[in-house]
Amino acid sequence: MQALVIGGTGPTGHYIVNGLRERGFTVSILHTGRHEVDEIPEDVEHIHTNPFDENALLDAIGDRTWDLTVATYGRLRRVAQVFAGRTGKFISIGGGPAYRGYMNAPAMWPSGMIVPTPEDAPKTRSEEEDGKGYRVLKSEEVVFEAHPDATHYRYPYIYGRYQIAPREWSIVRRILDGRKHLIIPDAGLSITHFGGAANMGHAVLLAVDHPDVSAGQIYNCGDEKLLTLRQVVDVVTKALDHEWEIVSIPYELAVSARPMIAQPWTSHRVFDLTKIKTELGYRDVVDPIDGIAEAVLWYAEHGVDPRGERGLQDPFDYEAEDKLIAAWKEAVAAIPTDLFKRMPGYTGSYSGPGGSERKSDW
Repeated sequence: MQALVIGGTGPTGHYIVNGLRERGFTVSILHTGRHEVDEIPEDVEHIHTNPFDENALLDAIGDRTWDLTVATYGRLRRVAQVFAGRTGKFISIGGGPAYRGYMNAPAMWPSGMIVPTPEDAPKTRSEEEDGKGYRVLKSEEVVFEAHPDATHYRYPYIYGRYQIAPREWSIVRRILDGRKHLIIPDAGLSITHFGGAANMGHAVLLAVDHPDVSAGQIYNCGDEKLLTLRQVVDVVTKALDHEWEIVSIPYELAVSARPMIAQPWTSHRVFDLTKIKTELGYRDVVDPIDGIAEAVLWYAEHGVDPRGERGLQDPFDYEAEDKLIAAWKEAVAAIPTDLFKRMPGYTGSYSGPGGSERKSDW
């Protein structure tokens, strides 16, 4: 059995490649050749070309065919069309921007995505409403026009080695630079679905294991266990054995923390995984806490690509951050703390006699 992985050197690539080899496939990877990773064995063929250039792609593959093609990289619409009639099974990777509200939270009412978001949730409606999301959605449609029995995955953000622009780098670099304070927006309570590279590679391989069930289907994928941004900060901090003060500032003012949110809002992005769990039997193969810790240790040792750091749009302007923290603390200190005659609370309404209610509060 012959398999082609378009990409193969990103965070999930080597998990997919090696998983296919374990399943008896002879595997080739098609990529630019700018990056090679040690985890790809020597028996894997490398086809070096530009997956974003249709003519270069056609020249590189010639009249070859494959039993399975996994498209993780390149211009998905054109890749899908080029491989029509050239492959048995076609598996493609897209993302959450197809959903209405993912890239433009106010497009939904109430603002933000449905939590959790199932595969049949509302999709982005137009180029004007959400240009990127609409293009992602149109690419999905082209995939199934070219390959009616394809399996398509909507990836979350990925963490793991070889991630060119990891969200966690905004935390890791500040630790490496010896920062003693970290600004997070809104107490870090925002939840955005992420997926560990090993877990997402496993999810893709489930379509290979269940070809009939997965034919013609779209699946959300992501870690089963979701962490708030504050929990991610805590995991990174412990993994790198660091101590610092976490300073919560409202999102509107926490400018330096915006790269950690990766969207213009703090609304949640949570995928419903019911379909992939019930139909394909998905379960995390790596606990996200362990996966994040392993990833940040790798980032700390290897750094990230300079292009990826620029892509995060994090200025790492510590002088400005210190001024913001000082201004925020001064403003908080000036807020009166004795405004209420009876302090609002959150005691149990049904505590009964002798319960948590305090007479002194009345």
